[in-house]
Amino acid sequence: MDQTMQEAYDLDRQYVLHSWSVQGKLSPKVISKGEGIYFWDGEGNRYADFASQLVNLNLGHNHPKVVEAIKKQADDMCFIGPQFVAPSRSRLAKKIIDLLPDSFGKCFFTVGGADANENAMKIARACTGKQKIITRYRSYHGATYGAISLTGDPRRPPVEPGVPGIVRVFDPYCYRCSFGLTYPECGLRCAESVREVIMYENPDTVAAVFFESVTGSNGIFVPPAGYMERIEAICRELGILLVCDEVMTGFGRTGTMFGFQNFDITPDIVTMAKGVNSGYIPLGVVAVSSKLAKYFDENMLYCGLTYSGHPIACAAALGNLEAMEEDKLVDNSSAMGALFKAELEKLAKKHAYIGDVRGIGLFTCLEMVKDRESREPLTPWNGPAGPMAHVSKALLDNGIAAYIRWNYIFLTPPIIINETELMDAVARIDAALTQAEPAIAQEVP
Repeated sequence: MDQTMQEAYDLDRQYVLHSWSVQGKLSPKVISKGEGIYFWDGEGNRYADFASQLVNLNLGHNHPKVVEAIKKQADDMCFIGPQFVAPSRSRLAKKIIDLLPDSFGKCFFTVGGADANENAMKIARACTGKQKIITRYRSYHGATYGAISLTGDPRRPPVEPGVPGIVRVFDPYCYRCSFGLTYPECGLRCAESVREVIMYENPDTVAAVFFESVTGSNGIFVPPAGYMERIEAICRELGILLVCDEVMTGFGRTGTMFGFQNFDITPDIVTMAKGVNSGYIPLGVVAVSSKLAKYFDENMLYCGLTYSGHPIACAAALGNLEAMEEDKLVDNSSAMGALFKAELEKLAKKHAYIGDVRGIGLFTCLEMVKDRESREPLTPWNGPAGPMAHVSKALLDNGIAAYIRWNYIFLTPPIIINETELMDAVARIDAALTQAEPAIAQEVP
């Protein structure tokens, strides 16, 4: 590593706090550059970015269309406050509304996904006059206090108490059904249980059901056929808003523009961030139906952020969407996703520690188990890395940067990926699993 890279590392370790980490155990890689689906570390090693960083770099690294949009906007106007009209913000709001169902009317802009979800919660409570929000136990909606309160995963309890009024239900996790049933004979018990919980809570107190369209960082659980439609029907029956968190699943990730478009539903509120401009500049969005937007014609919107709808962030989003349309990247995500899943299913036949392959579009997860019959996780939920540490190392050794959590390997490459790049990565994943298996076998009885 050259002197510049070494200096960057030393300064980082002395002055930077890294998220979700015990600081003394860290030895982060210095990253020198990125291009397309790849990035390079300070020692010149290249990695295929099969995490899209934090599932936000949908267009990959340094896409020229987005970079040019940023440069042009910076030349015109770097910043203007949200109390003024910013042309890039206005154009982006219309563009997003045009991508959504006809029932949608306006956008409120935020800085990222967490505050998009917090503001969606504020809007749902304001418009309904009700307080309770239904979320799922394995959900993730962000790390700010309101968003982490909505969240169900283990990152929430250490910072409780949070925002009151959150009620949780079980997930559509078919591989490990909370009710011990099998789809479709289950009759969508996980969906029916949502209605049951709402009835116990009293529908007159429930403002919204707040779900990720496809559960993301807790395991990529694709809802079974009919689940989301049943959830919407319950909401309509009981007078409750349906909020779809598209922070991770939006903008082509699942092979459709938005994840909820894989189902026959129309939400009332959609939150988004990450892929809206591939993370090049922080940006989040709360899109609301015309009916909800009209409420604020006569009532105060108690939401506001200094950087709401930052002109450069919005310009980046416009460049991002233009590139998606020109290069037909939603279709590419669908096609490459189908190929990728088929190839991963082939790997599952070869590697006995792969218990389940699931995903939709380029939003894919391998669940690793000690034994396929028992389905015992290779590493416990919310436990130490254990044998999965060998998997992490082997993937990096073979040039694959993936997001690994518990016994899950998340594989979410940029949606610009082509077949040659994909098949090369499949071969590298195969080699990594082969490399890790002897070390795993020494730890697993």
